Amino acid sequence: MSTTERGSPLAVVTEDLTLTVDGVPMAVRSTGERLFVEVPTVRAAVEVARELPDSAGLVGPDRLLRTADLTLEFRVRGRTVALIGAAARPGRLARRIGAFPAEVRLAGLIGAGGDGVLATAATCRRLLGR
Repeated sequence: MSTTERGSPLAVVTEDLTLTVDGVPMAVRSTGERLFVEVPTVRAAVEVARELPDSAGLVGPDRLLRTADLTLEFRVRGRTVALIGAAARPGRLARRIGAFPAEVRLAGLIGAGGDGVLATAATCRRLLGR
């Protein structure tokens, strides 16, 4: 069997794994070659982002993930907002905001923000009895 037929040299299997950063619990799941870190809210994502290393601190983890042919996908409210590793394709936005070598997905950021606003409005309506 050739290396191209075998897939990635490393696969990650997760069951009931939770990662906590600055008191924010995040569910972690995997499809083997892709890890998904699910951040529950936009506010929690901002708190977590403040605790993450600057772009220079992402180079080592990114290199490790690429070597292992793995991708780490950060999701907020079910929307992909950033990736690092094998499938990440960083662009101008990542460089501009200092997130290189991560790929930042603007549509995911906007979608997660919009979902957050809608969830807040629904909570307000519920609390006000409307």
